[in-house]
Amino acid sequence: MLSPAFLSQLRRLLPSHSLLHEREDLVPFESDGLSAYRNVPDVVALPETEAQVAAILQLCHAEKIAVVARGAGTGLAAGALPIDGAVLLVLAKLNRITRIDPLARTATVQPGVRNLAISEAAAAYGLYYAPDPSSQIACSIGGNVAENSGGVHCLKYGLTVHNILKLRAFSIAGELLEIGSEALDSAGYDLLALLTGSEGMLAVITEVTVKLLPRPERAQVVLAAFDDVAKAGAAVGNIIAAGVIPAGLEMMDRLAIRAAEDFVHAGYPLDCEALLLCEIDGVNEEVSDDIFTVREVLAASGATEIRTAESEEQRLKFWAGRKAAFPAVGRLSPDYYCMDGTIPRAQLPHVLQRIREMSAEYGLAVANVFHAGDGNLHPLILFDANVPGELHQAETFGGKILELCVEVGGAITGEHGVGLEKIKQMCAQFATPELARFHDVKAAFDPDKLLNPGKAVPELHRCAEWGAMHISGGQLPHPELPRF
Repeated sequence: MLSPAFLSQLRRLLPSHSLLHEREDLVPFESDGLSAYRNVPDVVALPETEAQVAAILQLCHAEKIAVVARGAGTGLAAGALPIDGAVLLVLAKLNRITRIDPLARTATVQPGVRNLAISEAAAAYGLYYAPDPSSQIACSIGGNVAENSGGVHCLKYGLTVHNILKLRAFSIAGELLEIGSEALDSAGYDLLALLTGSEGMLAVITEVTVKLLPRPERAQVVLAAFDDVAKAGAAVGNIIAAGVIPAGLEMMDRLAIRAAEDFVHAGYPLDCEALLLCEIDGVNEEVSDDIFTVREVLAASGATEIRTAESEEQRLKFWAGRKAAFPAVGRLSPDYYCMDGTIPRAQLPHVLQRIREMSAEYGLAVANVFHAGDGNLHPLILFDANVPGELHQAETFGGKILELCVEVGGAITGEHGVGLEKIKQMCAQFATPELARFHDVKAAFDPDKLLNPGKAVPELHRCAEWGAMHISGGQLPHPELPRF
């Protein structure tokens, strides 16, 4: 609980409308998109200027009060979950696009700017911002940087880290950090990559300079249906092996296909086990050649039906189904648990088969919809939180999927981050020396552990406990987090 004296100091830094402390105002901030974890914050600060951000951090540093930074709240790993005795620093009001330079092909924006708003503003110059998470209509660029978000077009154009040039951020002590530059390279350590994906544990971002790309001359989607999920998974690797790098290469299984079709009416075939969407973009001649190659590969890989979008309207409709898959699956079950792990493409058939087998073992259905081209899985585990034990069962199942990703040479996250959700699986991903270096980096930026404490990187003793319990088949003892 924050003291009245501290709250009095905080009130002097912000207008009254920018500091929330009544319970009815705080409850909307109790969770991010992963609503299985909830905790009402003690206070919410909504700064409107960079100077206010610095002042809040300076006060919290002096009083040794923890700070949890939050963007639009669309995260899916409980990374922005409020903690007791901390300030929830919401950056949504820093939402201005301060500059677009069409010649340099850059945009400078505040962290609260929505992902899609960047492309909308750049469209007048024939430019756009490439990373496009499914939540791009709502998610903020500051959160994208914090989680190193991707999207359906990250296969060709990269993740957030590949599409930003410069950051302005403040340390917990309120010191301004300017990381990166608008040049192709900058001197010193690559702190830009270090801060990208750091989940608010090292600094608070207040400005981002992103790269913009010219709109391609042509973009066209090929849709392919398969009677077997493993065949669709193998086709993904076959397309890449044929020398084609699609702008996007997405996969959905039967459950996800039906949900998306009922919701969006995208024109998907319903008599298949898996669907691939492969988008090719570039100059007209290149697209024509690659579309021909992709269709041949898909046919040779066992596709039962192949369609090529015949208009821009149909292309967008195909993508609308994929983009709406997450909310569409929400119509199938009272709750679902969205996982995020990454595997080598060659392991797709094996991993999808194991997920199907584990689904039967745990008695919980799974809808698979994911970025197949870069092996970024998003299994959606369906459950009902009102049924005693089902949430725990879904979490255990999800943890096993992440451990499977590590076993086959992958990682426990592709774009959602670790947050609280995957902190146990960090112990499977990394050994003690690696985790110790993570703690060293944290200490270099935040020696008092005030920025988003308890997230992303587990304490070493916790991994030792997890390892012992994991080997013996027990459960890791830890304080229960707030739940439904």
